[in-house]
Amino acid sequence: MQVAAQLRTAWREPLGILSAYAEEPWTLAFLSGGGGPRGRWSYLARRPEATLWIGADHPRDPFQALAELLGPPGETLPNGPPFQGGVAGLCAYELGDRVEALGLERRPGWPDLAAARYRAVLCFDHEKRQVIGIGRGADEIEAEDAAYEAMTWLQVPPRATRRGPLCPGLEASDPATYEAAVAEVVGRIAAGEIFQANIARTWSGRLGEAVSPFDVLARLARTSAAPFAAYLRLDRLALVSNSPERFLQASPDGTVETRPIKGTRPRGATPAEDLALVRELSASAKDRAENLMIVDLMRNDLARTAWAGSVEVPELWAVETYANVHHLVSTVRGRLAPGRTALDLLRAAFPPGSITGAPKVQAMKTIAALEPPRGPYCGSLFWAGADGALDSSVLIRTLACVRRDGGWEVEARAGAGIVADSDPRAERLETEAKIAALVAALTGDGA
Repeated sequence: MQVAAQLRTAWREPLGILSAYAEEPWTLAFLSGGGGPRGRWSYLARRPEATLWIGADHPRDPFQALAELLGPPGETLPNGPPFQGGVAGLCAYELGDRVEALGLERRPGWPDLAAARYRAVLCFDHEKRQVIGIGRGADEIEAEDAAYEAMTWLQVPPRATRRGPLCPGLEASDPATYEAAVAEVVGRIAAGEIFQANIARTWSGRLGEAVSPFDVLARLARTSAAPFAAYLRLDRLALVSNSPERFLQASPDGTVETRPIKGTRPRGATPAEDLALVRELSASAKDRAENLMIVDLMRNDLARTAWAGSVEVPELWAVETYANVHHLVSTVRGRLAPGRTALDLLRAAFPPGSITGAPKVQAMKTIAALEPPRGPYCGSLFWAGADGALDSSVLIRTLACVRRDGGWEVEARAGAGIVADSDPRAERLETEAKIAALVAALTGDGA
């Protein structure tokens, strides 16, 4: 059984520390918006002791491999941060093909699962304005050495913020084609094939000369902070996520939670217009029905690994406000059944229901017929601790980056949940509201 150690020091901004290591493969960061109950902790992990890469043709069960990478339970420090070292990484959307065999095509270059085990982690407590170095090892000496190693990462100057456009331009997928896809889904719903499906559009381009994915992350953190923002650097791949949405959370005591988002309005130009849009979203029968469908789906997903009768909905249709949009968010909670783990829950619920639709399997078939492979989009970045804890995001508002010919090709997507009374033009406009902050970060001057 591994033991843990911790060291504490004065506050440093996590983004500045990350900037020094952002180009290293397997550097990973979870960057909260820095406020509120879901914005207290940020984490930086690098230099893993073991890695796992599972592509579409890999013979191993990815979730079993993930459990083996995590290893047996370990010591947890009382009153420490939620993540005290363990496994973290990427579940791509098509990992769902390993849960329910649908014959999904894959996005070239991206794995189904990429994860690593980190013995040293920097934890940034936005509430107490402290930085904690966590180390794990076979004994106290190894654990203390790992904690000290994490603290040495602080001894770097932050990288300068880049100004000016980060991308010369983005090309959006054809609006008419998207509206036709929405109309097709409405037709499938009328025919009784599905109740709802989330269909996305694509924006693609190439970062400017000498611009890196980290530069995009830094700008988003400054202009449009989100509670589940994250960054992952792999060999010739990178992810920049500015997600507002939690997928799954599990506590060491077995309490589990998901917070699906369904229902969106743009921000208003004036306070009065903004308030009117909040009230419109809150009262919208269409958006409430769309949200409730996914709540029911997520209740079912949690129930697969939960104690019988423990799944409940303590919060339904709450409006949350972000830099560019208002969202309708609900909370579903439960308690893991004896013998079940957070990774069992991840298998049972993947991919997130809020970005598939209902029924989930049929909605995924519909998505596959209308979209190219998603890759990391609508997958999850997650961490899993040695104490059984887990947290994870839904990879929306996310930029997928591939390094080719000395530069970075980038793609982002934004989708909308299509239901029986969806209007194709209105759903297209919703995708544009959702992608606005990312487009502004890429093409604006950064002022």
